[in-house]
Amino acid sequence: MKCPFCGEEDTRVIDSRPADEGNSIRRRRQCDQCSKRFTTYERVEAIPLVVIKKDLTREPYDRTKIERGVFRSCHKRPVSVSKMNALVDKVELEVFNLEAKEVKSSYIGELVMNLLEELDAVAYVRFASIYREFTDVSTFMEEIKKILDK
Repeated sequence: MKCPFCGEEDTRVIDSRPADEGNSIRRRRQCDQCSKRFTTYERVEAIPLVVIKKDLTREPYDRTKIERGVFRSCHKRPVSVSKMNALVDKVELEVFNLEAKEVKSSYIGELVMNLLEELDAVAYVRFASIYREFTDVSTFMEEIKKILDK
């Protein structure tokens, strides 16, 4: 594993332990050159998944895009990082359990919205406003009214 600090190719594993409820392995490594430590995660590579976007273009599945959307939606909200990561894990598990080679981005977006709605109403509205591309205040207010009526 290449050192992210100095670029040295020789690093060694100091500690390994299960992470993400046994779905990955967390490894602490130390660079032999600069002696700095860093963490890596090893996960099983699943079926290569392609996401079909709204404009029908296709791109490889990228977990970080979901993480980024969830983290932005929960910014300055009383939602812990562990809960946000658990939400992303649930979405990912659901998507990969389909065992499909392609999945629509709309399916992923709806999964995220459903889980965010349970987690935090404000984060849900934030995500929905971007995902559903609210064009005016009335559309935004309709979405808020749906939440208040529940």
